[in-house]
Amino acid sequence: MQRSENPWEWPEETWRHIVGRARAGRSLAPTHWPNGARCAVALSFDADHDTIPLRDCDESPMRISQGQYGHRQGMPRIRRLLARHGVRASFFYPAVSALLYPDEIRGVADEGHEIGIHSWIHEANTKLPPGVERDLTLRARDTLEKVSGQTPVGIRTASWDFSVDTMDIIREMGLLYDSSLMADDDPYELEVQGQPSGIVELPPEWIRDDAVYFNMLRFAGLRPYTPPSAVEAIFRAEFEGALAEGGLFLLTMHPHHIGHRSRLVLLDRLIADMKATGKCWFATHAEVAAWCRDHAASNPK
Repeated sequence: MQRSENPWEWPEETWRHIVGRARAGRSLAPTHWPNGARCAVALSFDADHDTIPLRDCDESPMRISQGQYGHRQGMPRIRRLLARHGVRASFFYPAVSALLYPDEIRGVADEGHEIGIHSWIHEANTKLPPGVERDLTLRARDTLEKVSGQTPVGIRTASWDFSVDTMDIIREMGLLYDSSLMADDDPYELEVQGQPSGIVELPPEWIRDDAVYFNMLRFAGLRPYTPPSAVEAIFRAEFEGALAEGGLFLLTMHPHHIGHRSRLVLLDRLIADMKATGKCWFATHAEVAAWCRDHAASNPK
């Protein structure tokens, strides 16, 4: 039976099935964080590099060079900053970025950071033909493992574009967590049609993403109107809220955005101030997901 194109004509089972594909289940907010911490801090970097224009079939050397900046300048600065603060983070790589810069991803893994799945070439999952997303995601995982020497246990879909097939692929791969959906501030378990999946969701949010403030597209209306000082204030307010509630502060950044001279200093100050509270547990996404899975206040007795 063909489904009506008018949502107001859908029977109840239709819209219930749609919202049930990957829905927020029980909270995985833990009873406590390690070492008496009040807040978990999970820093992440999506190492898109050249893949954004490549995804768009854009062969412009200028736009490709903007992504290359993330490798040449952004990543070295970020890695030095994290090393100086003694903080480990999660780096989500499109497979093509890993193939373009194998020494970089190996170095990141060797420094103790986490490598996560982030598509093949930053493709939009919801625009792919049937079956293609699965093939690309499995290939991406295998490529990251081969190049970095680290087996990914988590995924962040490119542009957080989570398709109707993504959940099945994540479950098939046996991943620990996803970080693409936004139903909460703190970790939760994903449900599929009302049934627990065992997959931990570490929710990101656009307001905790540097790209929405710093993106620039020359021939469109996309401009970095927000100054770094305002972005720092937003990130800081989000952290202070997480600290007050004893929750998770998850930040998503991109080397070709946050890695510029005028911007990385805001992250430097923010990390220093978070450390100065003496109440933060800095951890990779995988560590946070495993801790919440094992120490959730809502764990069955």
